[in-house]
Amino acid sequence: MTETEHSTRPHRRRRDAPAAVRAIDYAHLANRLPRAEVFSADRIAAIHETALRVLEELGIRVLLPEARDLYRAAGAPVDEDSQMVRIGRDIVAEALRTVPARFTLHGGAPGRDIEIGGDALFFTAGAGCPNITDLDRGRRPGTMADFTDFIKVQHGFDILPKLTAWVEPQDVPIAVRHLETTRAQLLLSDKVPFVFARGQGQVEDCFAMIRIARGLDEASFRDRPSTLTIINTNSPRQIDKPMARGIIDFALWGQVCVVSPFCLAGAMAPITIAGALTLSHAECLAGIVLGQLARPGAPMMYGAFSSNVDMRSGAPAFGTPEHIKTNIAAGQLARHVGMPWRVSTGSASNAPDVQGAQETLLGLWGALLAGGNMVTHAAGWLEGGLTISQEKFITDIEALQVVAEVMQPVACGPDELGFKAIAEVQPGGHFFAARQTMERYATAFYEPFVWDWSNFGQWAEAGSRTATERARDIWHQRLAAYAPPPVDPGMRENLDDFEARRRSEGGAPPLD
Repeated sequence: MTETEHSTRPHRRRRDAPAAVRAIDYAHLANRLPRAEVFSADRIAAIHETALRVLEELGIRVLLPEARDLYRAAGAPVDEDSQMVRIGRDIVAEALRTVPARFTLHGGAPGRDIEIGGDALFFTAGAGCPNITDLDRGRRPGTMADFTDFIKVQHGFDILPKLTAWVEPQDVPIAVRHLETTRAQLLLSDKVPFVFARGQGQVEDCFAMIRIARGLDEASFRDRPSTLTIINTNSPRQIDKPMARGIIDFALWGQVCVVSPFCLAGAMAPITIAGALTLSHAECLAGIVLGQLARPGAPMMYGAFSSNVDMRSGAPAFGTPEHIKTNIAAGQLARHVGMPWRVSTGSASNAPDVQGAQETLLGLWGALLAGGNMVTHAAGWLEGGLTISQEKFITDIEALQVVAEVMQPVACGPDELGFKAIAEVQPGGHFFAARQTMERYATAFYEPFVWDWSNFGQWAEAGSRTATERARDIWHQRLAAYAPPPVDPGMRENLDDFEARRRSEGGAPPLD
C-alpha cells in the first residue's frame, strides 16, 4: 500500500518544494540485511537435537485432554495421571514437513494483505498491556476508549499493517470483551485483526464476526487466513488449557497461530543462552506438532521471546546483550526447521525515556539481524508489557519508518552516480542549486514527523519541546484526523446483531 494510495504518512515539506511525496510502501517490506549468527551450524543442530531429547525423554505437560488425545493418536506416549506427553522425533519431523513455509494473511481491503515467510518483514505494536500511560493523564488501567483510540491512530500508519491488543479494556466484562474489541477492529480499520486464544467460545465468536465483516462462509474462511493469535507456553514444559485449545481451534479453522514460548533465562529457563533456547525450541516444536496434528498444513509461525531477568529483582529485561543474542540464535533455529517466525523487541523501562527508546531499538536491530518475519511489541511497549505509552507509540513509529527506508533498494544508475552533478559544481562550491539537487530535493531524503532537525536557536524559540512532548501533540492530531474506512451498512447491521445476540446469551467466559 503506497503513500500515494493512502496519503496517511506525514511529511514536512519545504515551502518552495513541488507537491511530491516519497512513494515508499511501508506495509510490504523485505528484510535486505544479512543474517547474523551466534552459533555455528553444528551447535544449532545440537540445540535442535537436545530439544528433541527433551520432548522424547522428559516430555511436556499438556493440560487439555483433547490435546493429549491428538498426541496419543499420533503415537506419542501419554501418562494421564501426570498429564505428561512424550513426543517422538518422527512425529516432530512429520509436523515440520506439513507446516507451510510461506502464506498470506488477508486484510479487509486491497493492499492490506501481509505476506509471511522468506524475507518478508512487518511490525506490530506493543500488545496485551493492562495499563496505559500518557503525559496528560499518567499511568492508569486500560479502557475500551483507549483501545479504540489506538485503532484509530494506528489505522493511519502503514508501517503497522496488523492490529493488535494494545491495552486490555478493563471496563468491559471479560465474558463479552472479545465481542467489543473484535467489533471495534472490524469497523474502525480494514487492517488484519487480532484475536486472543482464551477459550473455544470466544475464539469461535471472533471468527464468526470476521466472517461477517469479510463476507466469507465457513469453508472460505478455513482456506483464507484472516487473523492471528499468539500462543505462549507455560515455561518450563507445560501447555495450559487455553493455549492448547487455541492451537487446536486456530489450526482447525485455518487461521494463523504463532507458538511463542516466553523463556526468560535464569527464571523460567536455564540461565545459559543455549539452555534457554533449547527449552524454548522444544516447547515451540510441541505446539507446532499439536497444530499440525489438528489440521496438517495449517498456517503456523515459529515464535521465540527469550531474554534474561535482572537476577537481583527477578524482573524481565529487554534490549540486553542476552536478548539480542537469543533473538539472533532463534532465527537460526527457525531457518533450521524451515518455518516463518515471530521475534520480539521490547523495553523494561518504566517511562518513555532514553532507556525505553534504546532498549527497544537494540532489541529491534537484533530482531532484524535475526531475520524475523513479524517483529512484535515494536511500538509503545513499556515495563516488560505491563504498560503501553501513547507517546512512545508515536516515537517508535518514527524509528520503524526509518528502518523501512533502510530496507529499500538504493538506486545506482548513471544519474545517481553523479558525474554530471560533480562536473557542474566548481571546486569549493556547493550542490544546493545543482540541477540534480533541484530535480530531487523534495523527495530525496526521509523527512521525520517527530524528530526535530532545527538548530538550537530555532528549537529554543519554539519552546524547547522534547520529542516526547511533540509525540503527545502528534497523537492528538492523528486521533482528531482519523477517517474510518468505508463500511457496508448491511455488514455493520449484521455485526451489531451478532454482538447483541451473544451479549444477551452472556457471551463466552475465558477457559480456565
